[in-house]
Amino acid sequence: MRPRIKAALAVAAVAALALTGCSTGGSSSGGGDSSKPFKVIAFTSGNQTPVGAWWVKAVTEKAKEAGWDLTMIQGDFDFQKMNPQVESAIGQGADAIFDGYTDVASIGSIVTAAKDAGIPMFAMDSATEANDAFALNVTTDQQGIVDQTVGALDKAIGGLKGKTVMVIGHDPHPGIRLRASLAEKAFTDAGATIAGGDIQKVKSPATGRTEALALVADYLSAHPNGLDAVWVGWDDAALGAAQAVTEAGSSAKVTGVDATSEAISQIEAGGAFLATVEQPWPQILDTLMAAMTAYQKDGTMPAKNFDAVSTTLVDKSNASTITPSDKLAG
Repeated sequence: MRPRIKAALAVAAVAALALTGCSTGGSSSGGGDSSKPFKVIAFTSGNQTPVGAWWVKAVTEKAKEAGWDLTMIQGDFDFQKMNPQVESAIGQGADAIFDGYTDVASIGSIVTAAKDAGIPMFAMDSATEANDAFALNVTTDQQGIVDQTVGALDKAIGGLKGKTVMVIGHDPHPGIRLRASLAEKAFTDAGATIAGGDIQKVKSPATGRTEALALVADYLSAHPNGLDAVWVGWDDAALGAAQAVTEAGSSAKVTGVDATSEAISQIEAGGAFLATVEQPWPQILDTLMAAMTAYQKDGTMPAKNFDAVSTTLVDKSNASTITPSDKLAG
């Protein structure tokens, strides 16, 4: 990891732990009472993704090391299933709640239940701006991701002015939704034409690759050699886009986000897949664990409730040095 990113995360960790006052949670353990274990409800809707699955394993292991009484709820992208389970767990009492990769807009009933019970919620990648639902939400810098990926495409295709670029997003994910919107604006401001006239939206993460493949293949079928680049909000869909570009014999370049094994492999091999982005999830998790431990110790709450940290562009020059997001250790 680059030194500047480590430094930024260190600053974030210090800021997160700055004392601004004390608060008690849903039971007595959240203020330094060591007579019973610190009780934590952890939940995620994205456990079927590689990073979501890593989060479940990593949080489970770290909670065991810390001696926490952990209830882990996995939502499988099904909020009608997950939300009532989390609310039921809140009703049974807890000291803190840990949300991983779940859009705050989809968990309104959980937020209400937590506030009514006086239990602070800590989160990873659950909103793209400050939100009073969370004691602390740490995510990645979406504008930075866009600057890195759009910049890579700009360089690779000899400038963006007059070029045609497809932007592929997925609205239910807050990070993808924001960065796709920012990417569309960046390309338009640079003088590029957006293929299809707007962001092309994948309906389901489970079928993202095949949906993106079809979007790009259909466009190239109707406009042979009509694409210069494809910007995609996450790697799995980007892999589908890259496949469509290759099969069509197009020279278009593709970028993704996530730094998965398959994406990195294709980047190293050359071809359509130009670059992806590494998001420092293990370091973000450490920051949040430190904030939760501080709260457990004496009720210290974070000084701010939102932070967005820097990311690393992954291209052929550094791909071999990156740990893929689907190979993260617990």
